[in-house]
Amino acid sequence: MLTLRQLQYFVALADVRHFGKAAERCCVTQPALSMQIKELEDALGVQLVSRRRGHIELTDDGEAIVARAQALLSTAHELHDYARHRSKTLVGELRLGVIPSVAPYLLPKILAQAQSRYPQLQLKLHELLTAPLIDGLNAGVLDAIIIALPVSDPLIASMPMFEDAFLLARRRTAPETSDPLVTIDSLRHENMLLLNDGHCLRDQALSFCSWIDPQTLAAFGASSLTTIMRLVAGGYGVTLLPEIAAEAELVDPRIELLRFAPPAPQRTIGLAWRKASTRSKDFVALGRLIIETQAGARSGSRRIAQNQHHIA
Repeated sequence: MLTLRQLQYFVALADVRHFGKAAERCCVTQPALSMQIKELEDALGVQLVSRRRGHIELTDDGEAIVARAQALLSTAHELHDYARHRSKTLVGELRLGVIPSVAPYLLPKILAQAQSRYPQLQLKLHELLTAPLIDGLNAGVLDAIIIALPVSDPLIASMPMFEDAFLLARRRTAPETSDPLVTIDSLRHENMLLLNDGHCLRDQALSFCSWIDPQTLAAFGASSLTTIMRLVAGGYGVTLLPEIAAEAELVDPRIELLRFAPPAPQRTIGLAWRKASTRSKDFVALGRLIIETQAGARSGSRRIAQNQHHIA
């Protein structure tokens, strides 16, 4: 008879494609994991993995079964969550994924609040791009994710938390412009610096600047806003900076930030989870905590306004 433990080992093996690494992830010895995989194959009557030198590959049956195994493990996890958390709010482990353009600016603010208000909550944090976050959510590897909305997946529920305006970051001009507002159209002849493919921030910027041909963008790939801002300070181009990142990333006096004239580009940051999850009450509570925390933190941006008269 197959067991949930066997399915856990098989999913780990399918993820890393290596017996030793899978055993480390599962905190067991490699022989123990190999034995459980063999017993799972015997119970199902199919070969799941094909062993190669230094790695393994899933058979066609293995590829089909690993998706079903992930679904079963997700259901088992939700059953456990329901029994453990049905009478309490935000206790125990919660696996939270966050996009990179939000994580370093939001998480430090909410972690202290979460620990104070919900001392029994154990947040397990994962910083990933949007597509892997949604895959992890659907696979049951993550419980909830913080991303830019909307989400088109019909199996995912979402809760808007706050609007995040985009600012224009450019090398400071002298004399300073008399008009504090700029327009998207005025950037047509600027060298736009954006993050690598796969970052939702890049996709959002391209949707605002629809006239940009992605093939004409600067021939480099940046994986962080910090790198982009250093290039802006050096005069290599301009970028769209989300306001949530402004205070942390505005560290070079050569950079100025300008607001856009209406309709200003912005994104909606929200919390998303599986509709089938039994912990919707927890996710709504977490979303409300983030809304309150972020609303209180916005007053801190006034310090930027004092240093950068372009930002109201």
